[in-house]
Amino acid sequence: MLPIALVILASIAVGTASERRWGPVARRAARGALDVLIYGLMPIVTFFTVSHVHLTAGVGAGLGFGWVERLTVIGLAWAVGTRALRLPRPSVGAMMVSTGVANTGYLGIPLISTLLGSHAVGQAVTYDVAVSAPVLLLVGFAIGAAYGTRAGETPRERLRAFLLRNPPLVAFVLALVAPHALTPEWALKAAQAAVFALAPLGFFALGVNLMQEQEEGVRVFPPPLTPPVATAIGLRLLAAPAVMLGLSALIVAVPSAFRVQAAMACGVNGLAVAHIYGLDLRIVSGAIAWSTAIVLSAAAVVALAGGL
Repeated sequence: MLPIALVILASIAVGTASERRWGPVARRAARGALDVLIYGLMPIVTFFTVSHVHLTAGVGAGLGFGWVERLTVIGLAWAVGTRALRLPRPSVGAMMVSTGVANTGYLGIPLISTLLGSHAVGQAVTYDVAVSAPVLLLVGFAIGAAYGTRAGETPRERLRAFLLRNPPLVAFVLALVAPHALTPEWALKAAQAAVFALAPLGFFALGVNLMQEQEEGVRVFPPPLTPPVATAIGLRLLAAPAVMLGLSALIVAVPSAFRVQAAMACGVNGLAVAHIYGLDLRIVSGAIAWSTAIVLSAAAVVALAGGL
């Protein structure tokens, strides 16, 4: 767990230092890092990871609950953002993406290995691939295309932006139909190693965005805990696991790994969606920073107490 926290902190620190030292150059580098993440690494990781996952009936209910949990909190984020806070569309979309996109891969899988043991890693990976990945590619990107300022004006233009700016979705579909011969075991291991390149790129971009806000008169960290940010954090860290726990108690018990994954921090991939489509980066950046700090702190306390 300590190496994860150190990598996250180091990536954010490099981003903030770079923005402070080089300004526009660092901002271009951050945008480039997000482009590499979405258009380069994510399609590769998605294709080879999804093609090797084999779902069983034993975890099917938990995965279904995961989808219910995500769609529920996304709907709540929309309701609060539009009805209670009356935010502009890019801000509402940012709340929805922050709430719906969770860091169940780079953060969730290692934490589960630390807290629950290596036997739970397979379940954590299954949840990440069967819930988090399609939610990001189908729902998260769709929200960005529908609510962003860089996706066009008409429904046709926004649909085009959703399809053409979403190469990981193409990789996901191809992985579902690709023969096993095209996905050898060594490629899966290489894709899993590439996962660890995703988060540093995203957190570097997060650091750049936070420092840019400081130069505009907003403190860098902790970022402002505005009502939209607080709402996104509450829905992601409290409402989402509450839905999973409630369904598990009322219908059928789900693996502990699924319950932990439901409480993961806001995913750094949400920053890439906001960048591509023009959502409110301040809300997404603040939600990622605060929720990641909270989850790492809670995990440290649990680990010191002897695990779950």
